[in-house]
Amino acid sequence: MGLKIRPLQKTFGAEISGLDLSKPLDSQTINEVKALWHQYEILLFRDQVMDEAEIVSFSKQLGDLEIHIRKEFLSQKSPEILYISNMTKEGKPVGILADSEVGWHYDQIYLPRPAVGSFLFSVILPSSGGETSFSDMSAVYEALPQSIKNAIDGKKALQSYEAFNALYSVPTSAEQKKKTPDIEHPIVRVHPYSGKKALYICPGMTTQIVGLDKSTSDDLLQELFAWSVKPEFVYSHVWQLGDGVLWDNACTMHRREPFDPKQERLMKRTTILPDPKYAVPV
Repeated sequence: MGLKIRPLQKTFGAEISGLDLSKPLDSQTINEVKALWHQYEILLFRDQVMDEAEIVSFSKQLGDLEIHIRKEFLSQKSPEILYISNMTKEGKPVGILADSEVGWHYDQIYLPRPAVGSFLFSVILPSSGGETSFSDMSAVYEALPQSIKNAIDGKKALQSYEAFNALYSVPTSAEQKKKTPDIEHPIVRVHPYSGKKALYICPGMTTQIVGLDKSTSDDLLQELFAWSVKPEFVYSHVWQLGDGVLWDNACTMHRREPFDPKQERLMKRTTILPDPKYAVPV
């Protein structure tokens, strides 16, 4: 296909040009995209023109798609798509995560089969703000002092969707809470496809390290959180219309900057699940 690759940041991320994602891709090209995805962790595709069916079609070539628990913010035509927006229709919000700050998190880290990827497509953008920053959690883990690696080796942490919503989002309903009880996952996750190790915690959803008292857990988590967002590990994406960003949810966490609530923003997201045999993180 003659794909062109431009690195976005020292340790991860690449802009890929030479692809029209609205068209079906042959198996060789899809395998190339998957290989680049696992290598660079974040792929940026600029100047794309995609309707919802095409967003879903492209995403399905990368894996099974999750139907998000927040059904009130899903596309009626393509329920695989979650709307992320501050817009309203008939007095009701169109999407989730409106226009204030959204803290660092992994998508679906709170599920038994957590997402391995997300694809986010820009539809309406404010004139400024709303940037999405990503942290390379495999580079974060690799650079940790050995003493810290030893301290977290084999440990698990509690992940809470309810905690994230209390901080940054719309409160979950009783039914949604029932479907997303707090869950334990390894602090260090081995990527199901690349085999890379990554720190698998995030300030937005990780509440405690299992087996440690709260004070000790809090201290260690705060140290890990601070380490995770050092500038050398972070890429901040300034959105343009027609941007499609595919990121790896097994080894990157992300956050969004606030923007002027008087300006509209609409993003459409799919969530990609791992092969069922890799459902439980290890």
